[in-house]
Amino acid sequence: MTLITRAAAAAARAQHVRQRADRPSHRRSAEAAGSRAVARVPATLALRESPSGGGLLEFTGHASVYEAGYEMWDWYGPYTEIVSFGAAAESLARADLDVPLVLAHDQLRRIARTTTGSLILAEDDTGLSVRAPELDPTDHDVAYIAPKLRAGLIDEMSFAFRLEQGQWSPDYTEYRITRVDIHRGDVAIVGYGANPHTDAGMRSAPPATSRARALLEHALAR
Repeated sequence: MTLITRAAAAAARAQHVRQRADRPSHRRSAEAAGSRAVARVPATLALRESPSGGGLLEFTGHASVYEAGYEMWDWYGPYTEIVSFGAAAESLARADLDVPLVLAHDQLRRIARTTTGSLILAEDDTGLSVRAPELDPTDHDVAYIAPKLRAGLIDEMSFAFRLEQGQWSPDYTEYRITRVDIHRGDVAIVGYGANPHTDAGMRSAPPATSRARALLEHALAR
């Protein structure tokens, strides 16, 4: 049934989409018309106590896994979406980049933010890398999510972005995203997801010298 639905959706797109560079109409992550247009990805988690003490926690993960297909929906039905390597490079290079790490895309449940230096975003060999090196465990939202991450009850991430450029496959069953704008979007820890491919983790923050070394290595890698 899913194959028939995909085939019918692709046939409708082929008839009505003017050109392959057109973006999906009514893009969303589920069949329901009101679903958010975000890509969610499952994550593997690691949470441990800091050997250095201090009580701070470090969160790491991937809000998007590149070159890995996941199901999305548009006006005509389901299709496969893929984010290309480098899709966020231009956006991440902004000097004024403003992206928070939030719970469930709730903008009032922020636990880190690029503008304060508490959130580091980058592209690596996997996808959109997320690192919050010094989360405060006394923060209400950090205290809420940490035990759920430890228990494996929450193990997925997502990111909200503006789709700037992409292209449909010749048969209109797949849409490849080649450029996104994540400025004033978000990266989120979520429940269920559409893209089955990420990794994430939370652990105690390393000593200051280790953090500085990690930041230097991060800068050199870019």
